[in-house]
Amino acid sequence: MKRTIYLLFALLLTGLSVWGQAMPPGAAMHMPGSGVPASSNIRSAKYPEVLPDHRVVFRIKAPDVQKMQVDLGRKYDMVKDRAGYWNLTTDSIGEGFHYYTLLVDGLAVADPSSESFYGMGSMASGIEIPFSGGDYYAEKDVPHGGIRIKRYYSTVTNSWRQLYIYTPPGYDTVTDDKYPVLYLLHGGGEDERGWATQGKTALIMDNLIAASKAKPMLVVMPDANLGAGGFGEDGLKAFESEIRQCIIPFIDKNYRTRNTSASRALAGLSMGGLNTLYTGIYNTDLFSYLGVLSSGWILPAQSGIASAQYDYLRQNGPKVNGALKLLWISEGGKEDIAYKNGHIMLGRLDELHIRYSYYEYPGGHTWPVWRNDLYHFAPLLFR
Repeated sequence: MKRTIYLLFALLLTGLSVWGQAMPPGAAMHMPGSGVPASSNIRSAKYPEVLPDHRVVFRIKAPDVQKMQVDLGRKYDMVKDRAGYWNLTTDSIGEGFHYYTLLVDGLAVADPSSESFYGMGSMASGIEIPFSGGDYYAEKDVPHGGIRIKRYYSTVTNSWRQLYIYTPPGYDTVTDDKYPVLYLLHGGGEDERGWATQGKTALIMDNLIAASKAKPMLVVMPDANLGAGGFGEDGLKAFESEIRQCIIPFIDKNYRTRNTSASRALAGLSMGGLNTLYTGIYNTDLFSYLGVLSSGWILPAQSGIASAQYDYLRQNGPKVNGALKLLWISEGGKEDIAYKNGHIMLGRLDELHIRYSYYEYPGGHTWPVWRNDLYHFAPLLFR
């Protein structure tokens, strides 16, 4: 009997050493095997592991490291066990996609067990927390389109640049059809890969088209990083020139498009929303549909840009209202960092009698919000 008790006690100590982890307030010890590897892990990587209550377990072997943290919007301290493994169980993480990095003795690096994504201005790890709010970006047995990566020469930057293009199901088989085009822009610290990977654009569009909720369309995802920074007027002007002089002509030449403003839409999140405001409002001869997601002129930094646009709208309001079939503006609830500036902008548009539609989906300044935005915006286009 004593030997049995001793063995059980020894096994418990061994388990705590192997499974040991930092315990933030409110977090409870989990039983190994109660979670599942994150879908964003590289092949065969067990950790990060997502528990049923959306806590996340991290386990990394680095015996020579002195301090390790996980930066997941908030910094979590990890604890090293006797075998040299660093362990952590977070508190519950919100649904959807999240960037994170490992802080290894203060140096931010990507987790070798996770897929990496370009976000936050660098390569970072990402984790998907299962989403219970719908299946609109689930993989389903429906006809699938494709994502193409194309290079084109920019006469604005005098360099080769890259963009991603979603083509709808049937594009390669029904070769006499022409398609409307949605130009879809990423946010600051991201690039043309954002909507195609983090944004789940292909899955969202495949499912919408299969359900006859959206028209078959091309979705062009360019790199909007131009000038000395996408938030300044030089960057905004450079992108306006880029899309007018280079991107649209390239797409119209190489793809079967409907080459009219009524068959073009421009939308973007955050910084991409600013590009949409700047390029779209001033170029209603190019675009009849605009989507401004989690954005709004940044005050006071962009006061001059905003004032100039409001003056333009004051003088050209009827023209803009007549040309735009839809100006769709959304925010990610009050926790969205763009919420205040966005609502200041809405107030000015009301004063100027500019027509728009407003949509709000709680979740902050995050990819779950923008995926939901695309799901609701795309069905409104080209009707």
